[in-house]
Amino acid sequence: MLDPVLLNAIGNLELVARVTVDGTVSGLHRSPFHGYSAEFSQYRHYRPGDDLKYVDWKLLARTDRIYTKQYRETTNLVAQIAVDASASMAYRGRAGVPKIDYARLLAAALAHLVSGQGDSVGLAVYADGMKRYIPGRGGPAHLRRLLVALTEMDAGGSTATATALRRAIDLLKRRGLLVIISDLYDDGDDVEEELRRAVRIGHGIAVFQVLTREEVDFPFDGDVELEDLESGRKVLAGQASREGYRREVAAFLDRWRSRCTADGIDYTLVTTEMPLDRALRSYLFRRARRPAR
Repeated sequence: MLDPVLLNAIGNLELVARVTVDGTVSGLHRSPFHGYSAEFSQYRHYRPGDDLKYVDWKLLARTDRIYTKQYRETTNLVAQIAVDASASMAYRGRAGVPKIDYARLLAAALAHLVSGQGDSVGLAVYADGMKRYIPGRGGPAHLRRLLVALTEMDAGGSTATATALRRAIDLLKRRGLLVIISDLYDDGDDVEEELRRAVRIGHGIAVFQVLTREEVDFPFDGDVELEDLESGRKVLAGQASREGYRREVAAFLDRWRSRCTADGIDYTLVTTEMPLDRALRSYLFRRARRPAR
């Protein structure tokens, strides 16, 4: 089990990403990330020297003529990882790590996995605007650059998720995978519309909602003062507030889960004390079972 506290204490994000991937993908019988298969274009008559693996033998049996299949060029996967680095992501519960650190570990593992199979991966760090953008590329040097950017990432500012997603989607020049790692507190309809737009374009979407156990369960006893890390607003909450808070949070989580399911978006809820392999494994197994497109 990959304890996020221990992983976060290592300090070497490249090592952490490799250890996480090695501990997570065992048992997968195929790569969970794959590009889009070559698409059939047309037939043409066989010419001496053509590769026999492209001969359509069934067509030969029917027509007594030799044709080869022509394909459009195969494309590799292009993944864009969008990480919410707004101030609310700085919150840390009693167990685990701050949400921003969990998002960092998760993004690093996904980037290492995509890059390790020879595909392109990019990074978009956002809050009230795009804090940092690294376009998708492949190769070890590019991965190291991306991991450095994740290491330098810190939480601050308000959240403008829809604006950042619009920019991240527009920067994906061809059909690819958009991974969003966020607490999703910016819950406006404009966020949902951007996700739907990405689906209509043809992108695959994966959403990881990162919360602390305290945000989900509200385990506090007695009166507590709660502060919004983005606005600075403070409220006093007592024991009587607990059940109402839990109902509101359950509805909030169900709303995101239902939205994503309805739009064909892969949704995963993780809490910051959850081992990294547990957070990744169910998502990766779901992806690996899908047929290549």
